[in-house]
Amino acid sequence: MRQDMGPEGTKFAKPPEASAARAASSQLARQWAAVQDAASAVAMLAGLAAEKPGPRERNFVAQVQTLGGARLKLAENHVADMAAFMQPGLAALLAVNARGQDATAPALSLWREYYFAREALMALVPDSGTHGPRRSA
Repeated sequence: MRQDMGPEGTKFAKPPEASAARAASSQLARQWAAVQDAASAVAMLAGLAAEKPGPRERNFVAQVQTLGGARLKLAENHVADMAAFMQPGLAALLAVNARGQDATAPALSLWREYYFAREALMALVPDSGTHGPRRSA
């Protein structure tokens, strides 16, 4: 355990699980943002209008962290899987586009993969309505 100084110079121990949980949640947020950015680029290459993230997508990380447990672990794995297919997929589309070839059809296929994977991911958390995730005191 790490020792930190508390008020008036007293020492208190910070559990290592807390810092590991914060690191994992920040990693999930970063990966989710990267997947959404990649999806925007794929949509552009597919000739689709850019989607503005709705409350479901914006609040997803906070909601799934609130739920915790198996749903959080599932979400972490699913987002990692999405990143694993979006990153090389986007790189391939950009390479095709750079050669002057039409990347619309493969981009549309990758967009569909992303869309259905995102819908499965969103099913892990309950709908939050229009005011964001439920908060209670």
